Amino acid sequence: MGQRVRLHKYTIHIENLTFRAIIGILDKERREAQKVVVNVEIVYSKNAEGFINYADVAKLIEEGMQKEQYLLLEEALEALSGKIKLQFPSIETLKLKLSKPNILDNCVVSVEIFKNY
Repeated sequence: MGQRVRLHKYTIHIENLTFRAIIGILDKERREAQKVVVNVEIVYSKNAEGFINYADVAKLIEEGMQKEQYLLLEEALEALSGKIKLQFPSIETLKLKLSKPNILDNCVVSVEIFKNY
């Protein structure tokens, strides 16, 4: 009989990834980059073939947000979650939260997506 490959599950947390990006539908949001805070939780199985490099995930998110200049947080979440899964197919679950801490004076606004693959 063949040797059984042992899989281990790991969770990556990227917390408070902060950068500036154009995102939103208001005129001001389309003209000026605003502070965006991203939190990510990734569950994946690791075997002898490899792991997920969290620095690559963070870079993909930041560059994707800055390049695409999304209108809606929901639109950004859908697009980014698809790109992350495509680049890292071993992902089993993905939780991605985008926050705009300065858009309202009295609160932080966030939208989150959860994907179970």
